Amino acid sequence: MPHALILGSGVVGASSAYYLAQKGWRVTLIDRAAFGRGSSHANCGYVCPSHVFPLCKPGAIASTLPLILRKNAPFAIRPRLDFSLFSFFTQFARNCREDLATETSYALHDLLQSGKRCYEEIIAAEKIDCEYTALGCLFVYLNHHHFDAFAATNDIIRERFGFGAVRVDGRELAAMEPTLRDGLAGAWLFREDAHIRPDQFMAGLRTALERKGVTIREHCEAIAISGNARAATTVETTHGPIRADAFVVATGAWTPLLEGSLGIRLPIQPGKGYSLTMPRPAHCPTYPMVFEEHRVAITPFRTGYRLGSTMEFAGYDDSIPPQRLQLLRDGARHYLRHPDEVAQANGQSTESWYGWRPMTPDGRPFIDFAPKFRNVLIAAGHNMIGMSTGPGTGKLAAEMLAGEDPHFDPTPFRISRESV
Repeated sequence: MPHALILGSGVVGASSAYYLAQKGWRVTLIDRAAFGRGSSHANCGYVCPSHVFPLCKPGAIASTLPLILRKNAPFAIRPRLDFSLFSFFTQFARNCREDLATETSYALHDLLQSGKRCYEEIIAAEKIDCEYTALGCLFVYLNHHHFDAFAATNDIIRERFGFGAVRVDGRELAAMEPTLRDGLAGAWLFREDAHIRPDQFMAGLRTALERKGVTIREHCEAIAISGNARAATTVETTHGPIRADAFVVATGAWTPLLEGSLGIRLPIQPGKGYSLTMPRPAHCPTYPMVFEEHRVAITPFRTGYRLGSTMEFAGYDDSIPPQRLQLLRDGARHYLRHPDEVAQANGQSTESWYGWRPMTPDGRPFIDFAPKFRNVLIAAGHNMIGMSTGPGTGKLAAEMLAGEDPHFDPTPFRISRESV
C-alpha cells in the first residue's frame, strides 16, 4: 500500500487526503497549526461557479490604483521593502490582458464545476452537516452604471459556459431580499452558486478522514523536503522526519517558504482577508450577498451570520487591526435596511478572524509536479476561490499521484505556464 504525506490541512490538503484514502493509499496529513484552522476556517463559505474571472483583467490596475491611495481602503498594500511583492505586481500588471483572462476563465470554470460536484458527493457520502445551501448568490450594486455594466460580463459568462445571472432591478430587489434597503440600483442572482459553513465542513471532513484511517498530525511544521535522484523520500518536520512514497504540498500562502526544497520559485503572495461572525440578527438575509463596490460579502448561516472580504497585502502579519473589521461593518451599512444590527457585531461578535489567501499573479493555482521531484505534487495558490475549488483540486491531485487519467485537463495549472 503506497504511503502519501500531505502537507497542509486546509480544504485542498484534506480533500487530497480524502480522495487518496478512497483509492486505498495510506495517508498522513500534517499541519503547522491545528487542522483546518487556516484560510479554510472562517471565510465566507462560497461555493461559487460564478467566480470564473481572475482579478487580473483589462482595467484592473486603473480601478485599483485609487483604492491604494485612499486611507483604510478595502484594498490595501502595507508599505514595506519587499522585492517579491514588487515582482508579483509587475507580473500581475503584465497579465491584465484579454487573451490571458479568457484562458484563465476557462481553466477556473473546469475547477469550479469540479469543486461543486465534489462537495455534493462528499457531503452526501459522509453525511456532513455543514449547512450546505444551493440557493444562489446575489451580487448587489449601489451604482446604476456599475449594475448595468455587469450585463456585458454576464453575457460573456452565458455564451462561454452556458449559465448566467438573473437581473433583479432595484424595485424587485427589496421585495426579493427584504433586508436590503430601498434605492439600490439592483442585483444579479447567480442561481448556480451555493454556500456552506466552512468550519463545520472541515470538522465533518476530519471525521471522515479519521474513519478512513488517515493519520492527522497537528502542530507539525514541514521544514524541508529531501530525497535522492528525482524522487523525494522524506519531509523534515518539527516533530522529526516522516518518510513516504509520494507527497502533496497544499500549504497555501506558506508554500514560498518551501521553495528551496521544491527547486522552484512560486510567485505566491499572502492576501489577507478578514471576517466577523456573529449570532443571527433579527433581520437575517436569505441570500448570501456580495457588495462588489465595497468589497464586502455577507453569508447567512442557520447557526450564525458572517461579514467578510477586503484584501490587504501585509506579508505574514498576524494582527487583526480594528479598522479592517470596521471596514466590513461600514461597507455593509450602505446596503442593509437595518445597519444597526451589523454595528452591534462590535459587542456580539463570536469570532473576529483573518486568513491569508494564496494569491498568484495570473489568478490560477499551481497543480503540478515539482520540477525537482517527480513524486511531489504542488497544489497551492488558489487565490480567493480556495474554498470553492478545494475538493476538485484534491480529487485531481489524487488522480495525478495515482497515475490515472484526470477528470479534467490540468494543463492550465502547470508551473511552467506562460503567464507566470
